[in-house]
Amino acid sequence: MKITYHGQSTIQISTTSKSLIIDPFISGNDAATITAEDIKVDAVLLTHAHMDHILDAAPIAKANNAPIVANPELAAYMSWKGVETIGMNIGGTLDLEFATAKMTHAFHSSGIIDEENQQILYGGMPGGFIIEAEGKTILHAGDTGLFSDMKMIGERHSIDIAFIPIGDHFTMGPGDALQAAKWYNAKLIIPIHYNTFPIIQQDVEAFISKLKEHGLKGKVLHVGETIEL
Repeated sequence: MKITYHGQSTIQISTTSKSLIIDPFISGNDAATITAEDIKVDAVLLTHAHMDHILDAAPIAKANNAPIVANPELAAYMSWKGVETIGMNIGGTLDLEFATAKMTHAFHSSGIIDEENQQILYGGMPGGFIIEAEGKTILHAGDTGLFSDMKMIGERHSIDIAFIPIGDHFTMGPGDALQAAKWYNAKLIIPIHYNTFPIIQQDVEAFISKLKEHGLKGKVLHVGETIEL
């Protein structure tokens, strides 16, 4: 299995034969090392409806003839863009054949801002995903604040890698992310959702050091970098 970080919260998980991407935000990210057109996947998963998580979802899905997986409201919105969608909800598990995706809680907001018409479209409940493939378990926490059920998630799942936000302001900051890391108890913690914009600038190396102080293993995965499991 290969896992590539494309910046912000965009994670691509590739098995020996197929691939999925979570929250594709590439064309709007100056730090991206590829273009949305470069992405080759078999499924697109969305945690919630904010633009920095869905911007490239429809183009990537269309180019790859791949379904978009999201909560029912966001799936309906994406279907209006002419792509195949699969709606699911928190607690449910979807079998993608090459992987399973379970939607977990996330405490956040979720909406699409229509600037032209000055409207906000309801984007459904935000979530995260637990991906199981090739004997590995990957958690993408989504955009979230700290909540105590993270401990239950960590107790019920043997998580190999947990991707958790640390940017603060819109999500957990490093302090709360440290507590989340303790509760998830993953073999490896990789921070996401930081440094894309000035308001979420963080010292990521300091966060990794703090994890180590508490007996946890962390790694900075740079934009465009891939790790293998």
